[in-house]
Amino acid sequence: MAEYVRGEIPGQPVGTTYLNRRDAADKKVHQVTVQGIAGNTEVGAVSIVINGGYVDDEDHGHYVIYTGAGGNDPGTKRQIADQSLTYMSNAALVVSQENGYPIRVLRGAKGDHPDSPTTGLRYDGLFQVTDHWSEPGKDGFLIWRFRLDQIDTQTATTFAPGVDPTAETPPPGVSAPSRTSGVVVRVVRSTAVSDWVKKIHKNTCQICGIRLTLAGGAYSEGAHVRALGAPHNGPDTADNLLCLCPNDHVLFDQGAIYIEDDLTVRSHTGAALGTLTTNTGHSIDVAHLKQHRNRFGFP
Repeated sequence: MAEYVRGEIPGQPVGTTYLNRRDAADKKVHQVTVQGIAGNTEVGAVSIVINGGYVDDEDHGHYVIYTGAGGNDPGTKRQIADQSLTYMSNAALVVSQENGYPIRVLRGAKGDHPDSPTTGLRYDGLFQVTDHWSEPGKDGFLIWRFRLDQIDTQTATTFAPGVDPTAETPPPGVSAPSRTSGVVVRVVRSTAVSDWVKKIHKNTCQICGIRLTLAGGAYSEGAHVRALGAPHNGPDTADNLLCLCPNDHVLFDQGAIYIEDDLTVRSHTGAALGTLTTNTGHSIDVAHLKQHRNRFGFP
């Protein structure tokens, strides 16, 4: 098994070109010669190649909507079966999203972007998975889509070649981390709406019923059912907000928990976990619940 390495590879700056995948693998920039996604569920995805392999790929330059692996006919490049998030390459991308790991992106000559190389492959920098969801693709089969946004190399986490990120002994770290300034484009959320939802539920999680009490008072989090950012574009309104504890917030955001129209809460395995707690005056739009289920491939 390849000893996968995250981050920049010394001697391989942005813009470096490669004759083919074998050349890129030899330079440790993309450490597999066939698959478009390099990595596993231990270290996450360390690199991807955008080279016209899937008709649903969207290359916008500074961000990419990347199609997951599986169900593709390599001869026609068309989808012939549904994809699964449990497929290792797709699960590796989720691991990278959950942990904020950087991913090297290479573009190939068969890609759709006008700045794709004319021959071979080119390393185009570090990106980060910021979202993933499921939907029917152009060929009618269920696909998993991953949004990757380009990140500043100065702020990206890197790992030196040969270092095993899964090693039992911790790396030395940095005693005095440096600071860097940057610009972040984000959706502006209304804290007033979130505060109202949390107040009406008395900071008690609507899924598990736990109320976290701190020295300064109770703590809970406002969780959007339909995500605000593109391509979901959910509203920042009370009928799209839940009051959750931090644990259930993460589980819900990552699709490990979903809610049916009758407010039954289920785990990703389909097991019933209970019923969503409601409060007079605060109801959830079932259209948002349905979109959340569809996003993660649930009925």
